[in-house]
Amino acid sequence: MAHYKGAASEAGRAMHLMKKREKAQQEIELRKKKIEEDLKIDNIENKFATHYDAVEQQLKSSTIGLVTLDEMKAKQEHIVREREKKLAQKKAEKEKERQKEIEAKQAQKNKQKRQIQALSFDPDEEEEEEEEEDETTSEKSWKEKDEEPVLKKIKKNPDVDTSFLPDREREEADLKLREELRLEWVMTQASLKDEPITVT
Repeated sequence: MAHYKGAASEAGRAMHLMKKREKAQQEIELRKKKIEEDLKIDNIENKFATHYDAVEQQLKSSTIGLVTLDEMKAKQEHIVREREKKLAQKKAEKEKERQKEIEAKQAQKNKQKRQIQALSFDPDEEEEEEEEEDETTSEKSWKEKDEEPVLKKIKKNPDVDTSFLPDREREEADLKLREELRLEWVMTQASLKDEPITVT
């Protein structure tokens, strides 16, 4: 198709009309497909299939001979009620099965979550565990009044480098070393200040 060479507003209008035509063609194609699907016959048997009504069939089989209108209506109502009960039971059974499936899926998800939590590394959890451990060790030391060495829990592979991970003991050791170095520096500074200066 040749491109329109005119004013910019005219070109925009032409593009808008082209898009509108394309949409209309797509809608027509969709309608054609729907009509074809509606008129499509899969099997010739489906064309002549009879409608099976369970209530009507049961009513026919249960009535013998001439019956009054009241008796016929009573039988029909009774059969309809029985049919509804059966359908309700089937529906309840299906609902129970669905509920069981949902519960099974939920249990599976919970199990997977627990496994993931057990395998995943969470520093907050370890801190909580360390706090609990510290509390238990402090209780022991308070009761026995003896200093016990802090036992580390070995949970993971000990060969892995964990220097970049938070560790309370290492941080405390670093803080002690920093404090010692700071005090040493302060003392050297004080001794340097106290020395007399000789000017020549």
